[in-house]
Amino acid sequence: MREPRDVRRQRILAVVESRGEARLSDLADDLEVSVITVRRDVEDLAREGKLRRGHGVARSVGPVERGAPRAEPVAQGAEPVARGGAVALMVPERHTYLYETMHGARSVLYEAGVRVALHIAPQVEGAERPLVERVLGEGIQGLLIAPRWRTAQEEADYAWLAASGVPTVLMERRPRAGSALHTMDSVCTDHWYGIHLAVDHLVRLGHRRIVLAARDDSPTARALRTAFAEIAASRPEIEDWTVMLSAANAGVGRVREPLDLAARLREHGATGAVLHGDVDALMLVQQLMDHGMRVPQDCSVVAYDDVVAALGSTPLTAVSPPKYEVGRTAAGLLLRRLEELAAPGAVTTQRAELLPELKVRGSTTHVGIV
Repeated sequence: MREPRDVRRQRILAVVESRGEARLSDLADDLEVSVITVRRDVEDLAREGKLRRGHGVARSVGPVERGAPRAEPVAQGAEPVARGGAVALMVPERHTYLYETMHGARSVLYEAGVRVALHIAPQVEGAERPLVERVLGEGIQGLLIAPRWRTAQEEADYAWLAASGVPTVLMERRPRAGSALHTMDSVCTDHWYGIHLAVDHLVRLGHRRIVLAARDDSPTARALRTAFAEIAASRPEIEDWTVMLSAANAGVGRVREPLDLAARLREHGATGAVLHGDVDALMLVQQLMDHGMRVPQDCSVVAYDDVVAALGSTPLTAVSPPKYEVGRTAAGLLLRRLEELAAPGAVTTQRAELLPELKVRGSTTHVGIV
């Protein structure tokens, strides 16, 4: 199913704002659409003053946030990062959610007068390690990173990160207990609480049969699935619940389970659904409408991520993780670690969790409301 135009344009803006500049061909690859489609979107956005057009590129109209100077991405082959106070900030490509976290981190670092070297890690296995090793060789004094591991096994392959030799803070990643990364500083969202907010909201509206359609290809996705199973099983009001994938590409490896949300809702007599993440949620809502199911009259929907949930034809009620604040908190922790280098001593690892909030919009209602 093709991504809604408004969602696609929002993703274009997010990428351009995070990188400062993006080639149209790269945007087309990221969005899996034609260059012609991207060019039309960029032209529309340029007319609205939201970005600037160049020859084959789209550029941000100004500083990314709060009047701060924009950090340029450091590409392969670029000049070495200047020594003295610089830190590296690394997030995976094609990850709009984490771009907001990146913006939060940059705002704190700029306020502190710290130079930021931004790296966008390709979606290729093993791509982050050589990038990290390179910036370490260039004199980077600290590292903020959102690793792209998808499975527990892939997390184990990141043991090298614990031996970076510089203060390092993980963003939106909670290392497994006992893993090589367990003693590293980390800041992330309390996703258990986020699912609690979603389920409690639906239960309070009278929903007793609820489906979770979630991804299964990231630590966040697995945390959501685990939390939903635990919370749904513990709520006596809930008569029936089930978990399914939210998209054909939402799992690791070959997908075998059906992705027909409407059929699954009818099978379980469900009247409520929690959908992760926003793009999948918007497309699944469209799928429900194509099958004659009205949102919220026939099914109340809560999205999880709140990056573009409000842009749907029916704005989606959504759990909104504190993406920007996660970045700010992680950057603040990194700055404290850098200050501590001047006064060596015992350092206590910090693992912070920030609470998300629920933003109620038009996609949820009481059971039986027509």
